[in-house]
Amino acid sequence: MKAIIDGKRYNTETAEEIASWSNGCGYGDFDRCEETLYKTKSGAFFLHGSGGARSAYSTSSEGGRTLGGGSAIRPMTREEAIEWLESHNEPEAIEKHFPDAVVDA
Repeated sequence: MKAIIDGKRYNTETAEEIASWSNGCGYGDFDRCEETLYKTKSGAFFLHGSGGARSAYSTSSEGGRTLGGGSAIRPMTREEAIEWLESHNEPEAIEKHFPDAVVDA
């Protein structure tokens, strides 16, 4: 998927995949949700997500009378990317891509 947001191009085909998450629901499930965190060649982070009609990625049609699945790209700050990785239990990705953000307890 490709999107241009605030004059910046985000492309899942050319960016580096850092980590992905799925809630485990099947493709036809209204609750399905999948997200992948990417890093562009210039160092920007973004999240590509997709999901069913009851997910955060739902889309409306027919004047809002029906909902369907959808997908979106959302730019993220460095801090948001770290937070997303922490919330999805991706310690290896944090240590690899943000080594300066980790200290021993």
